[in-house]
Amino acid sequence: MGHRKTHAPKHGSLAYLPRHRAKKPVARIRYWPKVNEETPRLLGFLGYKAGMTYVFTIEDRKRSPNFGKEVMRAATILETPPILLCGIRTYTHTPYGLQQLTEVWMKDPPALLERALILPENFNTEEMMQKVSQNLDQTTTIRAIIATQPNLANLSKKKPEITEIEIGGGTIPQQLEYAKALLGKTITPEEMFKTGQYIDVAAITTGKGWQGPVKRWGVTILQAKGRKTKRGIATLGPWNPHHLMYSIPRAGQMGYHQRIEFNKRILKMGKDGKEVTVKGGFIRYGEPKGSYILMEGSIAGTEKRTITLRYPARPPSEVPEAPPQVTYVSLESTQGK
Repeated sequence: MGHRKTHAPKHGSLAYLPRHRAKKPVARIRYWPKVNEETPRLLGFLGYKAGMTYVFTIEDRKRSPNFGKEVMRAATILETPPILLCGIRTYTHTPYGLQQLTEVWMKDPPALLERALILPENFNTEEMMQKVSQNLDQTTTIRAIIATQPNLANLSKKKPEITEIEIGGGTIPQQLEYAKALLGKTITPEEMFKTGQYIDVAAITTGKGWQGPVKRWGVTILQAKGRKTKRGIATLGPWNPHHLMYSIPRAGQMGYHQRIEFNKRILKMGKDGKEVTVKGGFIRYGEPKGSYILMEGSIAGTEKRTITLRYPARPPSEVPEAPPQVTYVSLESTQGK
């Protein structure tokens, strides 16, 4: 009796196609959630991935079988130097999507911004602000233009990342007043998030270069006595349709794709990175200098990668009111020394 196929499900997910390299090393947020809060707030933040450790926490989810017990969890440390709100941009909603109306820039931007942008000699902030106020009746969305400060983190680079973060909550006039008050000032993660909150984490995954179908799609390695290739696929498809279908697992780029993970919990926040730095520092990163966020679980990307944090798009229905109780953070060397 010949070999009969018993169970061979489709290999690899077709949910993210094409699997090509991301355009930029900073994740792009395509959707900002609507916030039903009376006071306006920024809906995002940027940090840098330092490394991982493990923690012991008291399980506070009531439906969990370990409720009230001490459990061990993996945790990721992000270094989060304050971000600078260097501009405000307003949009109006059109049948073709959002269209930019006006923008305002801070009066004396720091020299660091010149590493990323060609700046004029001086911005006429008052005149720009008047235009924003005149177009307020057409404005439907207000976003903050923010710049990171990598010089305050344990990184060798000085060029800031510049991106837009939407302002949510309140009315449009309230959002504008909120943005005006913060223009030219720095914002810390403690002002935006609180310990125990669930947030969405977007990042560019670790690049693995060009890989074959076994590693890239998880297809079965063919039998040793088979003809020609072993780490390929047995057929490129049927006679009809008479072309190569997009769903066929082929070799190609693996990793360095944008991914967003929903509802990752903030276990701890602090101003001194030494509190969570392992002995000898994190491999390929070193010791975080300033403020940090300790996130539950793993986060996409390599060390030093820019991580985008977003207000949750679909938060869990049950969120414990009290912040998580972290009983122990492992500071043992990750190099086994």
